[in-house]
Amino acid sequence: MLGIFGNITPPAAIQNLEAAGGSDGGGIFVFLSSIFNIAGVIAGIFFIIKIILAGFGYLNASGDEKKTAQAWATIWQSLIGFLIVASAFVIAGVVGNLTGIDILNPTL
Repeated sequence: MLGIFGNITPPAAIQNLEAAGGSDGGGIFVFLSSIFNIAGVIAGIFFIIKIILAGFGYLNASGDEKKTAQAWATIWQSLIGFLIVASAFVIAGVVGNLTGIDILNPTL
């Protein structure tokens, strides 16, 4: 049946990609999933750098209670931030398993 606007065919490059077994598109969902995954990787790298710097700060405190307390505060804040990011991925996985929707790797 011909639609109200006629028959619209995709560009040849898209037809060739689909014929070769390529991607079916994915659009905004795949884009957002990639953004969330990249944000998770950046948060992990940031966590590692903050822990290393706080460790150096703790080692270089040389008995100064104020510097030691500041280093421990940085370590705890980094751990809490890491737990928040990791729990977001765990919650997304659990919700995906319960609902049957793969939130972390969406497909259309």
